[in-house]
Amino acid sequence: MATVKKKKLKKSAKILLFLGILIVVLISVPVGYRLYHGSRLGKLHYDKAAIQTILKKHKQSYVYEVGENKTINAAFQSKDYQEKNLKIYQEVPYQEQKDLIKNINLLVAKEYTTPEISAIVSRGNNEEVSAFAKRDKEEDVLDFLQFDYAKLANYDRYVAYSMQEREDDDDTVTYVNLNLDKPYYEDAQKVTEQSLTMLVNKYHQLGEDYEPKDLMKIQEKYAVDDEQFMIKEAVIAFEEMAAEAEKEGYSILANSAYRSYQDQQDTYDLYLNTYGQKYVDNYVAVPGYSEHQTGLALDVASGNSKIFADSKEYNWMLENSYKFGFVMRYPKSEEQVTGYKYESWHYRYLGKELAKKVYDSELTYDEYYARFLDR
Repeated sequence: MATVKKKKLKKSAKILLFLGILIVVLISVPVGYRLYHGSRLGKLHYDKAAIQTILKKHKQSYVYEVGENKTINAAFQSKDYQEKNLKIYQEVPYQEQKDLIKNINLLVAKEYTTPEISAIVSRGNNEEVSAFAKRDKEEDVLDFLQFDYAKLANYDRYVAYSMQEREDDDDTVTYVNLNLDKPYYEDAQKVTEQSLTMLVNKYHQLGEDYEPKDLMKIQEKYAVDDEQFMIKEAVIAFEEMAAEAEKEGYSILANSAYRSYQDQQDTYDLYLNTYGQKYVDNYVAVPGYSEHQTGLALDVASGNSKIFADSKEYNWMLENSYKFGFVMRYPKSEEQVTGYKYESWHYRYLGKELAKKVYDSELTYDEYYARFLDR
């Protein structure tokens, strides 16, 4: 009898052992599975919340094929995830926007194409994209939004300006971004930070108390008098340019460089009283809207001719000024863009690298700023 009990106990122990092993296997296999795939997905920079959804929906093979993709990562974390749009999520460039996935879904539902969706979400912030996604579908959005310098917030203005002015699409976007669809001085943007790239024109305004740092006097041998100042870097560059021109037999002088707000007011009043309103509208900046106040602009003169445009120095400047960091600010036939009549003598310091880029682009500085710097 005791032998039978021992056999039964041994059999029971084996069964328990088997069940224990089975339980361990049943637990360890899924855990190992999740650990393995979690590790692989983590190496592709998917977040924990995204990994949980990927494994839950058995999409790891798809994700491995795609590889690292920030938009897919955001989609798998989002409560707005829709599997039918997975391929579109993959193709839309990621944007740091709270409602990115929700807005992609809304745009898909309105039958925007993937390139159109990509352009829409990349040309605005979360609020702007969300508002656009709620609108009725706009036809041909890529006419304007194809350009990486387009701004979604300006879309309606692009449409209106294009219908009115009949400009090319790229020019329409550029000009509206520069506020050329508005009257001069309306909604002017306040410029407060000093930089070589700062834009000051009839839509970008300096305050009455703005004064550039590091002003330095231009040597009198390179100026019409001893009261010409620019920021130090610009002075060094101008003197280098004037010295090089001198070696080649040319005489380039600083005629009018930095002007304070009050200096510009005095200049404006003088020309207004002398030549009238039409003249100052075309040639003289309203105080606060003058590049001279930046300490980065100057009017140049020839030491050999009273009329700069007729001088040999004029042609030398056209060909060489960018090499020293200067560009002509108000070229011929660009009044619509710059807001000023042609000024052969007005130059702006940008630094050598940027000046060459602007020169090579054959754009005004306003246009270059709108397309490449105002992001």
